[in-house]
Amino acid sequence: MTRLKGLLTVCLVATPLALMPHPSARAVSSRRQFTDVAARSKFSYSSSNDFTGRKYFPQPMCGGIAALDYDGDGLMDLFFTNGAKLPELKKTDPSFYHCLLRNRGDGTFEDVTEKAGLAGADLGFSFGVAAADYDNDGCPDLFIANAGKNTLYHNNGNGTFTDATEKSGIGGKPADTLSVGAAWFDYDNDGLLDLVVSNYTLWTPQTDKRCSRGDVELYCSPSAYSSVPQRLYHNLGNGKFADVTDKTGFGSALGKGMGIGIADFNDDGWLDVFIANDTERNFLFVNQRDGTFKEEGLLLGVAYNDSGSTVSAMGCDVKDYDNDGLVDVFYNNLMGQDWGLFQNMKGKSFRYVSPVTHIARLSEPLSGWSNAFIDYDNDGWKDLYSSNGDVDNLAQNARQHDTMFRNVNGKYFADVTQELGPDFTGAGFQRGSAVVDLNNDGFMDLVVTSLNARPRILINSGDTGLNSRDGGNHWLLVDTVGRKSNRDGVGAKIKVTTSGRNLYNHVTTSVGFMSSSDKRVHFGLGPEKDIRSVEIRWPSGVVQQLTGVVADRILKVEEPVE
Repeated sequence: MTRLKGLLTVCLVATPLALMPHPSARAVSSRRQFTDVAARSKFSYSSSNDFTGRKYFPQPMCGGIAALDYDGDGLMDLFFTNGAKLPELKKTDPSFYHCLLRNRGDGTFEDVTEKAGLAGADLGFSFGVAAADYDNDGCPDLFIANAGKNTLYHNNGNGTFTDATEKSGIGGKPADTLSVGAAWFDYDNDGLLDLVVSNYTLWTPQTDKRCSRGDVELYCSPSAYSSVPQRLYHNLGNGKFADVTDKTGFGSALGKGMGIGIADFNDDGWLDVFIANDTERNFLFVNQRDGTFKEEGLLLGVAYNDSGSTVSAMGCDVKDYDNDGLVDVFYNNLMGQDWGLFQNMKGKSFRYVSPVTHIARLSEPLSGWSNAFIDYDNDGWKDLYSSNGDVDNLAQNARQHDTMFRNVNGKYFADVTQELGPDFTGAGFQRGSAVVDLNNDGFMDLVVTSLNARPRILINSGDTGLNSRDGGNHWLLVDTVGRKSNRDGVGAKIKVTTSGRNLYNHVTTSVGFMSSSDKRVHFGLGPEKDIRSVEIRWPSGVVQQLTGVVADRILKVEEPVE
């Protein structure tokens, strides 16, 4: 048994987070709520899709988010992508620039975009963003999915970033490919993070199609545009990547890729890839452990819903919602189409459980985009969050509020949205979202973008309510640092054993739609403070057992190297 060791290796500044205690709880609120603190900070960013009446096909997709500690001070910072002027497809003025907000640690954020070199003034319309340390130097980097050439930013370790796209070889793709999202993962377990990119279609402003109903202009149906392959890039080291889309089998399936879920679904030690497709069957690329993948979504039961229909699948998250040690699949979609929840059946197939878990009934009137499994109340059961809003303003209930469905003992979900406060329930056209602990209090916060609006930075009041339903609930955040494995530990599977149960989660930043969440792995422990063990199965195959772990801490763990 390996005793606990706190690891303090960070990008710039080392902060002893492994020793950080839980803040003293105060009986302030009788209900769990989320409070928007964005107004406390000075920044000009607003997600801008340049809607002026003319409807260009990709305009509804704007406002990706990445949560990352870019400066290594132990506090998670926030990065936002933005749109562009149409049809020029250029960021013609600062209203279209990206935004990097540095977490000051006092509930406010500093706009450091220009200083960091991340405004992206020379880029076009941007969508999703994926954050991870692709070169294992201890500093998280950024990949941005665009209409046209994608962008890779390397973190220089001094608060600035450099455009490494051309040098890396990662920018090559057909010039008219519209890339929506991306995810970092190590598909061959060589200790280097590879990249999968979800592509939607071939599009330029010049080839944009116009659709209408009478005199009312509409966004065209996805069926008006061609399907394309998703792309896979193999990390060669030294900052170089090779496009292995066809070689690995990714090029064999054409779709309209949106959200990406990364997990080891069959528990064989190799990461697989789920891709939610808009109006096309969903993909599940199963890792063949020889550098190739097989697309088995239909065979395994996640390609369609239980009626054999395709839906407008948007964001997705893949986590173990019922605490059985197997990774399940969730995606949301537009109103009138039930959101999809699929239970993992021993790694051999998936069962569509949206009706029996109440997800079908609860989601029917909603248009969901980003989403996440988030244990917002730290009771040990992963709840379901969704950022909502219709495609445009034509429907009667087009402007929608976000939703939180509380996980009841892994059996079904209950809508607790109205309990979470007015900042959580504000209506809009919500799009990207990230789950992140911004104040290191062990209660997960939410950051959400809305079309043509400032983002909401929603702080979870979890540490302030001993008299609440979940008052006194404990937690653990595990921050993995790989040595033989990739430095971020992406793909590591973690099992926490308390006196009463086993809890499971894994390291990934790819959550929801166009966004990248906190890489630290969160566990709500409920009333149990006794952690008997923490088991980490690293991508390298190393299994690490920790004892003597104290609850209500951020636990930084280094992979042992023999």
